Amino acid sequence: MRILLSLILLAIGTTAFAQDDMPDFRSKKDNFSKMQEKEIRADLSRFTLAGIDEGVGKEPLKSLPITSNTSNAVVFEGNDIKVEVKTAAFDPSKHKIGYSDKYVVKIDNKPFFGNYGAMPRKIIQSVTVTMGGDTVVIPPTAFVDLYEPILAYDSNNKSQNGVYVSPDGHKLYIYMLNREQVGNYEVTWVIQDKKYLRRTVDTGLLK
Repeated sequence: MRILLSLILLAIGTTAFAQDDMPDFRSKKDNFSKMQEKEIRADLSRFTLAGIDEGVGKEPLKSLPITSNTSNAVVFEGNDIKVEVKTAAFDPSKHKIGYSDKYVVKIDNKPFFGNYGAMPRKIIQSVTVTMGGDTVVIPPTAFVDLYEPILAYDSNNKSQNGVYVSPDGHKLYIYMLNREQVGNYEVTWVIQDKKYLRRTVDTGLLK
């Protein structure tokens, strides 16, 4: 799988926007390449597309299976851990839409990921995590600027998303590969010792 992804990435190169005149206001501070935490970076390289070069030859992390997948929610569950991601339709009338020429570049004054340049259709409504009976709070700021989530890509609930556990058991990684207008984007939410720590976001990946 990793070799196949490498070949695909090599084929498409570093995808740029087809519309050369569309500005990209999105920050790169959450990119995988900016991550300084060595252990977390090493873990993420085992399953993210942005870290694929650094992850060559590494053993995959343990993952949680999908136990439920509907049109608007997916649940990963196992080892006394439960992760649920819910989605909903995007209602432009409830938001301030910012344009640059004909392109949608900001929502509620913030650059966004997911169908960037056009009007999104879906939002991530919530990310709920319970570990050993304790609820881990994932703040809305961790996903409010992320749109066009993809929960599964066929009727058999196959998914390119996943929930992974670090080798030391102290960190949990929630990964989603989502739709972008040109090249998809990926996000990983990092939980450490039952507390939300940070996220990584990279764009311009697989078409």
